[in-house]
Amino acid sequence: MKRNQPQHAAPSSADRMRNIEPVICYPVEGLPQPDISGLQEIRRTATQSDQITVPPRDAACIVVPAGAFFRITSVEGPQVGDLNLWSADDLNERFYSGKTRALHGTHLSTGDRMWSSFPMMRPMATIVDDSLDWYGFDQFGGSVHDVIGTRCDPYTGRLLSGDDYHHCCHSNLTRALAAHSKLPLHEAEAYVHDVLNVFMCTGFTRDTGQYFMKASPVRPGDYLEFYAEIDLLVGLSACPGGDCSSEHSSDTADCHPLEISVWIPDGSTRTKHEMPQLNAYDRSHGVG
Repeated sequence: MKRNQPQHAAPSSADRMRNIEPVICYPVEGLPQPDISGLQEIRRTATQSDQITVPPRDAACIVVPAGAFFRITSVEGPQVGDLNLWSADDLNERFYSGKTRALHGTHLSTGDRMWSSFPMMRPMATIVDDSLDWYGFDQFGGSVHDVIGTRCDPYTGRLLSGDDYHHCCHSNLTRALAAHSKLPLHEAEAYVHDVLNVFMCTGFTRDTGQYFMKASPVRPGDYLEFYAEIDLLVGLSACPGGDCSSEHSSDTADCHPLEISVWIPDGSTRTKHEMPQLNAYDRSHGVG
């Protein structure tokens, strides 16, 4: 974090340098754009095929086939969730939050895509509906559904507090993936990755640039809905911080369940779905 009191004097050109216009690192105009209105029309024909409830301070996994939709819903009270995505066929292909952030920004909403890790790097899911899109950015720079936080985990907790806490989102997702995949716990943990913080309201402080959280605006019935671009294994943790208004690894915060439902379009519509191709880079890395 930046020091409030610099130790070095500013050069005479400081104001000029600070006033240089920024440049977008990754212009996305060349990316194929999803047909959101078309996907929303398809969604109206879909019927629910599966549903799971994620208990408070725990996680669960569910399979979503390509060409289907899945919805994460707040069902009882304000609650945030940490979302992991894997290819259902290969756990090595997983959600890449950093590159998604670089392409779409710090917070995601309708029309943004969740991209997979190298070397596959293709769309895994597209956000097609967001009942919290009205929130935008508040006066503190906060917004919902971020890809800047990692996930609450026992290792950082141990460093900061000296205690072991086992129901943070990293541990919750590790247990859920191990149970679903039948992998040993330590093998499953290696596949757990940085998350989309569903419903969480976050930003960076203006003075020190520190990551902050505040009470989520999510209400019972609010949802975030996705279109599965590939066959997915979806993992979701109901964060032990509840609405994350005060802390995020806690047995005292008021926590609530979350729900994931899967919606399948009619057969003729699903057959038209085109699976995104693996990234076309030849992986030579300039050798040969």
